[in-house]
Amino acid sequence: MIKTILGEIDFIESLRGKRASFMLSLSNTDTINIEGITQAGIPGLIHLTPTLDSEFVCVGEVRCLENIAETPKGVPTPALMTRAVHLIKPFSYIELLDLGLKVTPKVNYFTIHDFDIKPSGSIDVGANIDAEAIFQKGINFGQNYECESEYIILGESVPSGTTTASATAEALGYDVEDKFSSSFKNVPNSIKSETIKKALSNIKDRDDLFAILSKVADNMLIFNAGFILGLNGRIKVILAGGTQMAGVLLIVNSILRYMGGEMDSSNLALCTTKWVAEDKNSDIKALLEMLDFPINAYFADFDFSSSTHPALKLYDEGEAKEGVGAGGALVYGLINGVKKEEIISQVEAFLG
Repeated sequence: MIKTILGEIDFIESLRGKRASFMLSLSNTDTINIEGITQAGIPGLIHLTPTLDSEFVCVGEVRCLENIAETPKGVPTPALMTRAVHLIKPFSYIELLDLGLKVTPKVNYFTIHDFDIKPSGSIDVGANIDAEAIFQKGINFGQNYECESEYIILGESVPSGTTTASATAEALGYDVEDKFSSSFKNVPNSIKSETIKKALSNIKDRDDLFAILSKVADNMLIFNAGFILGLNGRIKVILAGGTQMAGVLLIVNSILRYMGGEMDSSNLALCTTKWVAEDKNSDIKALLEMLDFPINAYFADFDFSSSTHPALKLYDEGEAKEGVGAGGALVYGLINGVKKEEIISQVEAFLG
């Protein structure tokens, strides 16, 4: 039920039967305000998507709105899969990283790490991020974080994040055309391309790595790159996500080149969904092969083919694909004996 994208199966097999802390990094970027750029949430309220996702994963309900976030086509948030796995085979802990939210999740008894980071601007006019400061906060957090579980599953919820990740990778010199995925089945390539083109036009020849990141990235990408480098391999980490998490690794790669450093990546892996791994409009394997260091990468062989719910069928048709740590959560469930039908049944129960 777990398939390998890169590396060997040994890493994931070593985690079979072990408990993980689930960490969800959350941020807003004003890039969401570009018409047609994303469908990751409710039109006009997309800035609430990370807040609602985190509330649902933690407590099984949303508190900043009446209903869970879904796309205009009715695709429910991937948070349903993450929550379903947690109910059947609970994570040891759930921790939230506030990396620049407009609305803080309304949850009690769950750790929310607040790093005093503001939401980032729209990349077409310049994201206006203090990238070096956010990167340093990530480094410090990684160096000082004490994990009380056997490993970390690190997910994200950042609407329009595949656009910012693609722009960032391109700005850093990687050939990533048509390699980043989208929440859309029919990707709005002209909108994304125009946005990225405008973002890249703001970069000057004199800009160094952090000046580039300050203009075209988002807070999640920069912070998590720092977090990974700060941990320095002392804790096993699954990056639970698709091409956005590949974007984080490309930033790590560029920073190591920039600073002349090396990293032991043996305790690091990426886990995503089948919908990302088999997406015809992107290529996560190609993105990961651009790294100077080896990486283990896997996907959960999970789909909704046996479900009768029409909203869930949209996933199998190519809508939504990944997010809120769904790929990593599904892998966690499957290596801990949870059956595909159990997860589907629980997700269906959420939808009524």
